[in-house]
Formats: sequence, C-alpha cells, structure tokens
Amino acid sequence: MIRMTEIVICGYARSAFTPAKKGQLCKTRPDDLAAKVVKGLIEKNKINSEDVEDLILGCAFPEAEQGMNLARNVVFLSGLSNSVGGVTVNRFCASSMQAIHQAAGAINSGSGD
Repeated sequence: MIRMTEIVICGYARSAFTPAKKGQLCKTRPDDLAAKVVKGLIEKNKINSEDVEDLILGCAFPEAEQGMNLARNVVFLSGLSNSVGGVTVNRFCASSMQAIHQAAGAINSGSGD
C-alpha cells in the first residue's frame, strides 16, 4: 500500500544579500548568517525547536567557511538540539529547491515529519 502524505510549506526565510566582498554583510560568516535565518524562521512560525528533527540546507558554493557540513554547523549555532541532524545540499543555483525536494521526499516516504 502506498502511503500518501500531504506536504505543505508552513514558513520560509531567506537571508539578506549584498555584492560579494562589499556591503554590510562582507564581514559576516555564512554559517552565522544561516543560523540567524534558522532562528528567525523558528521564532516567526512559533515552532517548538524540540520538534525539529533535521536541517536540510541548500548551499550553492560549499567552500571556505561554508565548507564541510554547513548545515550541521548551523544546527549548533542556531541553538537547536545536538540530536538534530544536518545535511548540506549542493546543486549550485538550484540548491535551495533541491533541499525542499529532499525534505518533501523524506516526509512522503515516512522517514521524516
């Protein structure tokens, strides 16, 4: 029997951006900026952070401070529980869309909520 789950997007957030190496964000580390976005999304949507199981983060250029597993670093920097998993998805300009599809697939298959 195929399990069908209605999957909805209940909130979204995006960081501000400026030209590379210029502007107000040029000294801000990408992991710190992403952590602020995650914190803001949780607060804005009144999500209990204990209900978060996984962080799937799209990153078009995972290098330098964005290297390694950026999502896992963002879990720690945003104050989520150490039990929350984190995975960074890279599909260049489509990284955020790929992260959404990966999360929806996990929910639909029953491996995530």
